[in-house]
Amino acid sequence: MLVMEILLWISIFLVIYSYAGYALIAYFLTKIKEKRKVAAPGTEPLIPVTLIIAAYNEERCIEEKITNSLALEYPEQSLKFIFISDGSSDNTPAIIRRYPRILHLHEDRREGKVAAIDRAMKFVDTPVVIFSDANTFLNKNAVKNIVRHYHDPRTGGVAGEKRVQREGDQDLSGTGEGLYWKYESLLKKIDASCYSVVGAAGELFSIRTDLYKNPGADAILDDFMISLDVCRKGYRVAYEPDAYAVEGPSASLKEEKKRKIRISAGAFQAMLRMKELLNIFRYPLLGFLYISHRVFRWTLCPLLLPLILTLNIVLVVTDAGLVYQVLLGLQLLFYGLALLGTLLAARKIVFKPAHLAYYFLFINVSLYQGFFRFLKGNQSVLWEKAKRA
Repeated sequence: MLVMEILLWISIFLVIYSYAGYALIAYFLTKIKEKRKVAAPGTEPLIPVTLIIAAYNEERCIEEKITNSLALEYPEQSLKFIFISDGSSDNTPAIIRRYPRILHLHEDRREGKVAAIDRAMKFVDTPVVIFSDANTFLNKNAVKNIVRHYHDPRTGGVAGEKRVQREGDQDLSGTGEGLYWKYESLLKKIDASCYSVVGAAGELFSIRTDLYKNPGADAILDDFMISLDVCRKGYRVAYEPDAYAVEGPSASLKEEKKRKIRISAGAFQAMLRMKELLNIFRYPLLGFLYISHRVFRWTLCPLLLPLILTLNIVLVVTDAGLVYQVLLGLQLLFYGLALLGTLLAARKIVFKPAHLAYYFLFINVSLYQGFFRFLKGNQSVLWEKAKRA
């Protein structure tokens, strides 16, 4: 009985630690460290930049993306554009060709985003490169706010902020995704203040060009691996919330599920390929943040959630005490909220606590599915993109 109680409390501690506890420690560490000085926009010489966009069958939004990119407030002579449309069978290549300022790369054969980016990198002759997705739109000062971090020689990359646009009466996927990314943005801000962002999102991130390394033709989470490799080389990835990419939510839970399972499969691939980052003696701060924020979240938490519920039920059945009855009641309330979230979503009723509870479980179930897909090796880099609202 005592062993079960100890195991239960350790499991609860690890789940809370990975989602919030480590962030408190990281926040405390930032208070005892010397703060980095970041140049204010316009106070330092501008650094030439190339913006790379990989687009596959994006005729629905590519013109808006081009207009948004060309409107970025940065001197024209210091900002270059490369758009790749490999494999596109719609009007995406024809639309891109209308804009002479853009270097357009196209091959009929589709080999995936990693191959497209790697081909584009051979044409980059600027010190800094910025990556963004074709279906996301940047704020006008995004480039200025990213570039100012590179006046610190310790900075090897910069992660922008992802924002999920609210689309009227959002369904469960949109509300949950939006809340999740607000929470992730807070954690990235804390991580960067402590030392470095541990893996950037592909919607908007940047690196020093000479630090780029091909993550492998079969890399699923190319953005995560490219940015984390910068950290592995001894540099930090800064976080810039005033450079943000806005995209619509997934069109439905079915579309969001496809995206989450693919990301989950990529997470296990990335952990395996970057296993040296688990050595906290070699990478003390980076290892602490990476293991706490990513590895525990992707591995321990999905395993511990059902274990916590099972142990709690056994302890209540064996009359271990009132505290376990209360704990079980709280767990059942949480899972009840998740169920309520699905029922309310069908009626287009927004109740954020229920949506958040559902999305939390949704993420952890997707990790199981992504893990088995990774084991089977059937997550292709030619993934079917999730439809956005």
